[in-house]
Amino acid sequence: MATEINYSSKPWLTSYQSGVPENLQYQDVLMPAMFEQTVASFPDRTALIFQGYKITFSEMADMVNRFAAVLQGFGVKKGDSVAVVLPNLIPCAVAYYAIMKLGAVTVMNNPLYSDRELEHQFNDSGSKVLITLDLLGNRMIDLRSRTGIKKIVYTSIGDYLPFPKSLLFPLVAKKKKLAADVKPADEVYKWKEVLETVTPLKETVPLSADDPINYQYTGGTTGVSKGVILTHGNMSKQVQQIASWFPTFNRGEEIMLGALPFFHVFGLTTSLNFAVYYGWTNILVPKPQPDALLEVITKFRPTFAPMVPTMYIGILNHPKAGKTDMTCITGCFSGSAPLPVEVIQEFESTTGAVIVEGFGLTESCPVTHINPFAGGERKVGSVGIPLPDTECRLVDIEEGITDVKAGESGELIIKGPQVMQGYHNRPDDTAATLRNGWLYTGDIATMDEDGYFFIVDRKKDMIISGGFNVYPREIDEVYYEHPKVLEVCTVGIPHPKRGESAKVFITLKEGETATEAEMLDFCQDKLAKYKWPVAVEFRADLPKSAVGKILRKELRAEELAK
Repeated sequence: MATEINYSSKPWLTSYQSGVPENLQYQDVLMPAMFEQTVASFPDRTALIFQGYKITFSEMADMVNRFAAVLQGFGVKKGDSVAVVLPNLIPCAVAYYAIMKLGAVTVMNNPLYSDRELEHQFNDSGSKVLITLDLLGNRMIDLRSRTGIKKIVYTSIGDYLPFPKSLLFPLVAKKKKLAADVKPADEVYKWKEVLETVTPLKETVPLSADDPINYQYTGGTTGVSKGVILTHGNMSKQVQQIASWFPTFNRGEEIMLGALPFFHVFGLTTSLNFAVYYGWTNILVPKPQPDALLEVITKFRPTFAPMVPTMYIGILNHPKAGKTDMTCITGCFSGSAPLPVEVIQEFESTTGAVIVEGFGLTESCPVTHINPFAGGERKVGSVGIPLPDTECRLVDIEEGITDVKAGESGELIIKGPQVMQGYHNRPDDTAATLRNGWLYTGDIATMDEDGYFFIVDRKKDMIISGGFNVYPREIDEVYYEHPKVLEVCTVGIPHPKRGESAKVFITLKEGETATEAEMLDFCQDKLAKYKWPVAVEFRADLPKSAVGKILRKELRAEELAK
C-alpha cells in the first residue's frame, strides 16, 4: 500500500554530502558587484581564453566598462532590453556584464535561429540594440527594419586571436567561412572600433534583487517562445547554490571548460556566471564539437566541465579520445537529457573525474536538482536531490493540488530563490505556471524513499535534441503553412547521437501528393538546424480524442514501441 509523503520534511536532506547545508547564508551581492569582487581578488588571473588568446580579469573589467560606456552612449538605460546573438566568444561574455552594469536586460539569442525566430524574440523583448557576429551581420541589418532594434554592433572571430593566428586569419577566414564582409549601413558599428572611442564607465547603476537581469526565451516561434524574467537575485542566489554543492573546489583555482553555449541558461549559469563568481579561468568553445573539445582539453587542461550528453558521447567516440590525456578534469556536471550509465562509467574511468547529473528548466535559472558530488550517493537514472533552499513536491497531474504518495508519479513543482519572476508580458501564462509561489514544471516524476527524483515523462511533450529544447508545436506551426498540409503532429523519437530528434506525421489535403524529401526541405529556412525533423510519415488520418484534439502522446507511444 502506497504511503503518504511529507514533502515539507525534505527526506532528501539525509542524502546531502558533508559540508552542504540545508539553508545557505547568502552573500548579499548582485552579479555586477560579484564580478567586481572577483576582479579585485584576482586582477591578474586569466579570466577568458579563446583560441589561445587570453585576457585577465582586470582586462575583462576594462572591456566591460568600455562597452557599458558605448551602450550608455547609445541611450541604453536601466530596464531597456539589449539582444545578444553570439556563440561563446570574448565579446559575448563582456557584453553580458556590460549590459547588466547599466541595469539593462540581456536577451540571449541562439545564433542558429532563423530570422523568423529571432524577429519574434527581438520584438517580444523590445530589444533596442543588438550585438552579433559579422557572419550574421547582413542578415541582421535586413531583419532590423521589422524590429525595434536601432543600433547593431558586430564582432568577428578574428577580433581576439593570438599571434600568429591573428596574422593568418584575414588570409583564410572568408574562404573557410569564418568571417564575412558586412555591408555599409547606418548605425552599424564594429566592436573593437567602438571600444576605442570611449572612456570606461566605472559606476554601476543602482540595482535591486528584483530587477530583471535576463529575458531568457524558452522556444522559437510565436505562440510558443516565452521570455522568462530572471532577476539579479535569482542569478546571484543560483550561483551561490551551485557553489555550495561543490565544496571541494576553491575560488581562483580551477579552469572551466566553457563548452555549454552562454545563450542557453544552462551555460550562462553553470559556466559563465559560476566561473566569474569563483574567479575561475573560462576556456571559450564556440562550436563544441568533439575535435574542438579534445583540442582545448589537451592545450588548456580544464578541471571542471559542465556538458550535455552529446558532448560526453562525442568525446568518447572520437578517434583521438584514447590518445588524449583527460585526467586534468576532476568535476563534471551533466544535464538536459539522461546520460547513459555506460557513458558515465567510461568517461569517469578515462578521466578520473566525477560526473553528477542534474535537472532544471529555464524558469529556474535553471538548476533545481543535482546528484551529490563529494561523497554522497549518485543514483543511476535519477536527476538527484533538490539544492539547498529548494522545496519540491509531486502533485496529482489533473488538478495539481494533492500530493502523490510514495512511488507514485506526479507533476514536479518547485519553490526556491532561483525561480523566475514570471513570463515577460504574459500574465496568463505566468498565472498558470506560478501558483501560490510554486513553479509547475510540466515534468512528471517519482521520488524514492531517499528523496531522489526520477523524471518519467514530459507533460509538455518537449523534445531534447543534442541538449537543446525543441517544442513540437513550433514545428507543427511551420508545416501548417505548407499549402498541401491538412494536419500535422510532431513527436520526439530516439536518435543515436542527439538523444532525440523530431518526426513529423502529416495528413495531406485531398488530391495532394508530396514526398518526404520535399517536406524535410520545407522547414530548412524556417527553423534552426537542430530542430529540423529527421523523418516524415504520411497518414490518411491522425489519432484524435473525443473532442478532436490530435493525440501526440499516442503517436509517440507508437514510435517508442517500434
